[in-house]
Amino acid sequence: MTIKIGQVGLGRLGRVHAENIVHHLPNAELYAVASVVPEELDYAKHTLGVPYTYTSYSQMINNDALDAVVIVSPSGFHTVQITQALDKGLHVFSEKPLGLEMTSIQKVVEKIEATPQQVFQLGFMRRFDDSYRYAKQLVDQGELGALTTIRCYGIDPSEGLPSFIKFAKGAASGGIFLDMSIHDIDLIRWFTQSEFKSVYALGHNIAAPELNACQELETGACLAELNNGVIAYLLAGRNAHHGYHVETELIGTKGMIRIGNAPEKNLVTLYDANGVVRPTSTHFPERFKAAFVNELRAFIDAIKTQAPASVTGIDGLKSTEVAIAMQQAYETKSIIQL
Repeated sequence: MTIKIGQVGLGRLGRVHAENIVHHLPNAELYAVASVVPEELDYAKHTLGVPYTYTSYSQMINNDALDAVVIVSPSGFHTVQITQALDKGLHVFSEKPLGLEMTSIQKVVEKIEATPQQVFQLGFMRRFDDSYRYAKQLVDQGELGALTTIRCYGIDPSEGLPSFIKFAKGAASGGIFLDMSIHDIDLIRWFTQSEFKSVYALGHNIAAPELNACQELETGACLAELNNGVIAYLLAGRNAHHGYHVETELIGTKGMIRIGNAPEKNLVTLYDANGVVRPTSTHFPERFKAAFVNELRAFIDAIKTQAPASVTGIDGLKSTEVAIAMQQAYETKSIIQL
């Protein structure tokens, strides 16, 4: 059985998903694509060989041959598109975040829970990265003892900062905590199996003062406490000159783990007149290449085996709730209780 997929959105991340479906998922077929960008439809049709292309998501999901949709559209469309797909009886994979405001997110989670026969999976791909999976196994086995502290860095490469500034002048990302820290929020919940209790956040635009007029941040930081007492520190930014820097440190009563201490591209070390140099990952599709494949493979496997997905609507709701609280903490300069 081949799962026929319709995808909405073929931007940078959308192309990653589309190419993975076409080249790495033998049990799935990218059967249809929807986009308002003509160049994206041309790419889908002529480069990827997608049989059906649409300028409207609503038209695409009316294709009765579809089994599932992959949603990689702007975040503000997610709740509506998820609901529409579930109403059509389709399985749904949606990129994060689940939505941008809690009322609509709560409604879509209720919809997801009311249709358990349809698989819903949210795109927290770091859970499917081999390094993070290995670290989770060690934590679950008790190798670190009881977790006490978690530190997370998520910093985009500086080469992408000008394009983000251009984007921010015409659209809203949801804020740095919802746009970027949400991955770390999910990892913290995943590792600790506990919910956030309180958050306090700071931010600035020292590296990109143009963002002040856009109500956006270039750097955001948060200190948080979880219900089980674990302390978490999260840093998000958009100006890493050495490459795409994602790092997680887990400290327990018996030891510690660092994941991605340096954003290494491979196992090569160059020794020359410049000293000792390790090549680094320069963007997220490179760093999490295998994780993106693994998460879609898990989605297809869940459909075929009629099993629930490992990343749920509740995971999306809880992570978004925390990210919104972080933004509120930054704006009010106060500790927000969850």
